[in-house]
Amino acid sequence: MKNGPPMHVLFVHKQFPGHFGHVARHLGGQAGMECTFVYSSLPDRFRGRLPAGLDRGIRLIPYQSRGAARDTHFCNLHSEISMWHAEAVYMTMKARPEIKPDVVVGHAGFGTALFLTDLYRCPYVIHCEYFERPEKPRLFGRPQFPPAEADMLRARTQNATNLLNLEACTAGYSPTAWQRGLFPVEYQHKIRTIFDGIDRQLWQRRAVPRRIGKMSIAEDTRIVTYCAYGLEAARGFDVFMKVAGRICDARKDVLFVIVGAERPYYGEDLRYIGEKSFVQHVLAGADYDLDRFLFTGQIPEDELVKIFSLSDLHIYLTVPFVLSWSLMDALACGCTVLGSATPPVEEMIRHEHNGLLAGFDDVEELTRQALRVLNDPAGFRPLGEAATRLIDERYSLERTAPQFMQLLNDVLPIH
Repeated sequence: MKNGPPMHVLFVHKQFPGHFGHVARHLGGQAGMECTFVYSSLPDRFRGRLPAGLDRGIRLIPYQSRGAARDTHFCNLHSEISMWHAEAVYMTMKARPEIKPDVVVGHAGFGTALFLTDLYRCPYVIHCEYFERPEKPRLFGRPQFPPAEADMLRARTQNATNLLNLEACTAGYSPTAWQRGLFPVEYQHKIRTIFDGIDRQLWQRRAVPRRIGKMSIAEDTRIVTYCAYGLEAARGFDVFMKVAGRICDARKDVLFVIVGAERPYYGEDLRYIGEKSFVQHVLAGADYDLDRFLFTGQIPEDELVKIFSLSDLHIYLTVPFVLSWSLMDALACGCTVLGSATPPVEEMIRHEHNGLLAGFDDVEELTRQALRVLNDPAGFRPLGEAATRLIDERYSLERTAPQFMQLLNDVLPIH
């Protein structure tokens, strides 16, 4: 464990707050800690302006990077973009000699911190989010949208940045055991399972007016929520809408609140459809009563908390892939969650204990489980309460930040 001056942790990510902003803010407010965050951009939902207080206790250092050349080979796009970012971070920090970190924390897949191993003689810790392979379930998760041959080839080369960082790092961590298990066995001894951490000061069920935006919601209206970074096939948006359509047929008192951007982030949905977005494609495929659906787009976290606090049922669907923070946020807010029985969702939800599970594309069973909840929301509140206890006991920042600190202390030289 480091003794003496404050421990200085340098976080590097393409975006702020990204995977590290919440833990950097948590640690930066503690005595004996100093946190610097190097980043390139802000999320679209911030509209170019950093929300007040989000950088509390953190020194922010922006950098600028270029993209890949127009004639870059398709299979090398990810690697080239990563290297431009890594060089930009290196040059930015080389120009700031007053920054002397004790440990650098970066993202293995983005690779933005890779070259800092040549600038600083200190431990390097990486966030191991996902290791891609051609045989990975994500590529085959939706038979309706099979991977093209080029995708299969790119899946191999996309690991290049991960592998470079696995070689260079002192240690790494993955949010779930399933994600850790995707990485090559030769490197798993370096990787611990440590979840990112949920800020329970923010993510908690609270008494809020029955209003979303300008819409007032009657007391006897049931609210079903769905949230994804992008409304796409990988997160089962089309499956959700099929379930919603059946719920609409069975009940006339349900409002569906859908949070997320109208674009894909994790798949090649647009290759297989004629519409401009997967949302338009799905809506064109059936006759939905859109007066019963509220599409919010991406929204600030404090607005999402209010929506989760009103939710009678939250539906979370995903192919086997990176676990969405939105699931954990919904659990923290005590939502009754109906999730897809896919890894790593099954790490978090035990059926009938702290939520409900059904097959990812089993529309009939998903509908049956959803109607059970909507017929008696109060009767299923104990599931939401158990979900909140799960977060408090295992996945809150109060639980995960000490695990993260232990990892940092374990890689630091003994003074």
